[in-house]
Amino acid sequence: MKDLTSLVSGFRRFQENFFSEDTRLFDQLKKAQHPKILAIACCDSRVDPSLLTDCDPGDLFVIRNVANLVPPYQPDAHYHGVSAAVEYAVCFLNVEYILVMGHSQCGGIQSLMEKTGGCEDGNNEFIDKWVSLAQPAKETVLKELGDKPKEIQTRACEQASILLSLENLLTFPQILKRVEAGTLSLQAWYVDIQTGALLSYNPKSGEFEVLVNHPE
Repeated sequence: MKDLTSLVSGFRRFQENFFSEDTRLFDQLKKAQHPKILAIACCDSRVDPSLLTDCDPGDLFVIRNVANLVPPYQPDAHYHGVSAAVEYAVCFLNVEYILVMGHSQCGGIQSLMEKTGGCEDGNNEFIDKWVSLAQPAKETVLKELGDKPKEIQTRACEQASILLSLENLLTFPQILKRVEAGTLSLQAWYVDIQTGALLSYNPKSGEFEVLVNHPE
């Protein structure tokens, strides 16, 4: 397990790579950021989108939360961290792609499906409410796959919740406007942690299909 000392050492290596040896990238980033892709991913420590896609700093604008969920457009007096970040990426950075990246063995979706785990007193003050955003995905899975093993149901819900996030993104007027104009594209990816494969949703087939197969 890494401690903070190892993180400091890692930052020194980052400095050497980007501030000492070749400064061209950060000479540009010092002025402004111009990412073309908004990646919405889970905060699970195993699925860092920048690491998984081998991106340089500045390539991705990243939002991470439990189960890579996006709430529907809801302009009210409450605090909306995800919606604020989405708005910034779309309206200020003018990203060209929004990529929702889910993954297998997602603890948030497992909590939604099984209602297990949590704080010592059994009271999840925030997680249960948050993952309930994916309740429609759960209901669809239980209706269509109610006789299947829990593992199959959970995987299906992980993927269905990604598509639900895409649907919720389209409730944002600025996103819908840009998608209809062809200046913004929404994509859904699924990382299979067990096999190392990457799947992408194909709207024509209605399935998540292999984009990058597992390593031989």
